[in-house]
Amino acid sequence: MSPTAVVRFAPSPTGALHLGNGYAALYSFQTAQRLGGRFLLRVEDIDQTRCRPEYEAAMLEDLAWLGLVWEQPVRRQSEHMADYAAALETLTVAGLTYPCFCTRKQIAREIAAAPSAPHGPDGALYPGTCRGLSADERQDRIAGGAAYAIRLDSHLAAARVGPGLLWHDRQQGAQALQAGLHGDVVLARKDTPTSYHLAVTVDDALQGITLVTRGADLFAASHVHRLLQALLNLPTPEYDHHPLLRDAAGVRLAKRDGAISLAQWRREGHDLAQLREAIGLAR
Repeated sequence: MSPTAVVRFAPSPTGALHLGNGYAALYSFQTAQRLGGRFLLRVEDIDQTRCRPEYEAAMLEDLAWLGLVWEQPVRRQSEHMADYAAALETLTVAGLTYPCFCTRKQIAREIAAAPSAPHGPDGALYPGTCRGLSADERQDRIAGGAAYAIRLDSHLAAARVGPGLLWHDRQQGAQALQAGLHGDVVLARKDTPTSYHLAVTVDDALQGITLVTRGADLFAASHVHRLLQALLNLPTPEYDHHPLLRDAAGVRLAKRDGAISLAQWRREGHDLAQLREAIGLAR
């Protein structure tokens, strides 16, 4: 941990923030305050089909109501595509990426046909269908206008960084890198020069983040991020994957499941002190 801790909260404006998001935001903010460090807000809006200006405006209003104060300017990922493209180019020049022309349906069929296919934290891994294509075949398909994604060759990446890489989580201690845990992850697509994994890794480095606070659902993703940090020669922050906020039945709160939003909480007449008590972050 650096002398001055730098902590961030990085939501995506794809809908209304719910109580679980409020917990994560307050957790990060209070951690920065407790450490006497800096607190940054980052808007992760690379998904232009789901992210909307009205969602971002409502999100900023919710965060201000929570009492959060963040440094300006706010970093919006959509304004920094060149940073991600440069990182992707570095990996490509190093021979660590390849174009993948498989559709989701094709991948699903291949996985179904191979019941012993390796699995990761999120299910069956991409079987590497396009990894072995020749350079000529790749160029012919691209020249023909085929849609494609850019994947990280996890086998070559693991060989490049070698054994012994670690990262540290405040909840679970030292973690040995599992370079192939998620297989050949997507780093970009034909029309978008980045993915979540690449963008968040580059952003954390450029913003000088020293402590990444986020939900336990992203714990396994940190193996991808640690691998990218090593390949791109970027610093490795410390991590703190906090427990997720859950309802009375033990189900994690999520937008898709209709979790109560912060705006609804306010409309129902609840105040901030009641919210802090409800989510277990009362001062």
